[in-house]
Amino acid sequence: MIIGVPKEIKNHEYRVGMVPASVRELIQHGHEVIVETNAGSGIGFSDQDYIHVGASILNTASEVFAKAEMIVKVKEPQAVERAMLREGQILFTYLHLAPDLPQTEDLIKSKAVCIAYETVTDNNGGLPLLAPMSEVAGRMSIQAGAQALEKSNAGRGMLLGGVPGVEPAKVVIIGGGVVGNNAAKMAVGMGAEVVILDRNINVLRRLDDLYGNKVKAVYSTADALEKHVLEADLVIGGVLIPGAAAPKLVTKEHIAKMKAGSAIVDVAIDQGGCIETSHATTHAEPTFIVDDVVHYCVANMPGAVPRTSTFALNNATLPYIINLANKGYVQALKDDKHLLQGLNVINGKVTCKSVAENLGFDYLAPESAIA
Repeated sequence: MIIGVPKEIKNHEYRVGMVPASVRELIQHGHEVIVETNAGSGIGFSDQDYIHVGASILNTASEVFAKAEMIVKVKEPQAVERAMLREGQILFTYLHLAPDLPQTEDLIKSKAVCIAYETVTDNNGGLPLLAPMSEVAGRMSIQAGAQALEKSNAGRGMLLGGVPGVEPAKVVIIGGGVVGNNAAKMAVGMGAEVVILDRNINVLRRLDDLYGNKVKAVYSTADALEKHVLEADLVIGGVLIPGAAAPKLVTKEHIAKMKAGSAIVDVAIDQGGCIETSHATTHAEPTFIVDDVVHYCVANMPGAVPRTSTFALNNATLPYIINLANKGYVQALKDDKHLLQGLNVINGKVTCKSVAENLGFDYLAPESAIA
C-alpha cells in the first residue's frame, strides 16, 4: 500500500502523522511511504531523516493526496485537504465530527473511508488512540490554568500551590477519566487543593486508591457540581462521550456566579466543550473572558508540545496503520471490532451513531457498511 503523510496545516499545528521510525516499520512490511516536504520540521525531523529510512519526499500536499491510498494525519482535514480526498481512499486521523457539520458534509461528499482515532476502542472500553493526547492535554491543563490565574492574564493573581502560610488554589476537575487523572497528578504535584467530580463510582474508587487524602473524589450531582464550581479558583473540564458532542455541564449561570478572576480550562473543546460559555481558541490567542472568568479553550492543546505529542500518538497508532496497510481496510475492520468503531464515514454514509444523531444524518451500522 502507498501511505501518504502530508504536512499539517491547521493553525499552530506542528505534529506529524508519522515519525521516521514509524515510516521505517511500514517500509519493512513492504509498503511505500510518501511524505510532503518539511512535514516533520516542526518537531525537528528533516526530509533527509525520512529519506534515510526509505520514504519518498514530494513537494506538495496535492501530490501526496493524489498518489496515496491511505492518508495518515494528526488533525482533522481542513477544507482544502478535504477537497483532495477521493472515493475509496483511507483517511486515518482525528476527526471530531460531532460538532463539525461542514467537515462531515465534505467527508460524505468525498466517499472516502474515514477512520477517526478518537472513536477506536479497546477491550476495556477505553479509547487507546485518544488516550495519549488526553494524557498530554490533562497535564497541560494545569500549566495553562496556572498561567490563566496570573494577574497579568486577568486572573485572580494566585499561585496554584500557595506558599507557607497562604492557602493554595482550589482546582475542581470535572471528569475522572484520562484527562482528569492526569490533571490531578499535576495539580497534586503543584500543591493545589484538588476536587474531582465523576458519576462513575468505580472511577472515584480508583482515584481514591491512587491519591488518598490528596484529592477529594466526589460523586457528581447537580448540587455537588454547582457547589464546587462556585468555590473553585480553577475548573478543568475533562468530560468526554466518545464520538458525541460534550455535555454542557457548567452553565452560563454558574459562570456568572464564579469568583472574579477565576479560570476555566475546557479540555473537551474538541468535542464542542463542556462549558456553556466556551468557544474554540488557538495557541495564538488562547483565552477570552466571560463574566470576569478567564476561559482557556485551545482546541489542539497537545499541539503546543508537538514532539512529545507526536511520539506518544505514533506509539498508539502504528499497529493500526500497519494492519490497515497489510490487510486493506475491509479485512482490517472485519478482523478488529475495536478498529471498526473508528469508522465514522464511508462511501458517503455516516457510520458513527453519535455523529449521525448530533448532526441529523441517517446512520448506517459500520458492520453493514463493510459487509
